[in-house]
Amino acid sequence: MMSRRAMLLSLVVAASPAFAEETGMETELHVAAKANDADRVKALIASGAKLDARDKDQRTPLLVATHADAVNAARVLIEAGADVNARDNIRDTPFLYAGAEGRLEILKLTLATGKADLDDTNRYGGNALIPAAHHGHPETVRELLKTEIEIDHINRLGWTALLETIILSDGGPVHQDILQQLIAAGADVNLADGDGVTPLTHAKQRGYKEMVTMLEKAGAR
Repeated sequence: MMSRRAMLLSLVVAASPAFAEETGMETELHVAAKANDADRVKALIASGAKLDARDKDQRTPLLVATHADAVNAARVLIEAGADVNARDNIRDTPFLYAGAEGRLEILKLTLATGKADLDDTNRYGGNALIPAAHHGHPETVRELLKTEIEIDHINRLGWTALLETIILSDGGPVHQDILQQLIAAGADVNLADGDGVTPLTHAKQRGYKEMVTMLEKAGAR
């Protein structure tokens, strides 16, 4: 049974959506965004819902939609001016998260705004390209490589996208595809990690024969 305090709180929130926005609670716009209810998102925006409202994790409705891969809701939010670079409490943004987790259509929407911060970094100090490569999202990598994103950016682990493609993968076809894309785009095949270990050495140590061949053809030493 709902306590008196909880009942009163629910009544306050229902009576004043602004209360939820000001106290870091999930708003109706967050709920509609997560459910990919584009019509409800439009109606809420039209009624004055705040695009930058934050939930308990400091996620905006757009970031919530990105987590849910709610493309239709994300499109409405972005067209309404939602910030594609708004951070949550672990430094994720809609743009960074879409890149890292392969939310390809939402990534395209963020890039189409011309406002996505290509130099922005996640909590590991990596740009969007590095986790896209690591997590095995070749189409996302392809999309990011169409931009001016720094291909040889080094994160706080001392790794580039190319290094993570080798070190944090099983060396299989998906990551071979990504490795080939990075090589073709001009990634430095000899840029070593923080300990001085080169991509070629990492590939050889792991027995990734196909990757070794690809790297050697590209001039890796």
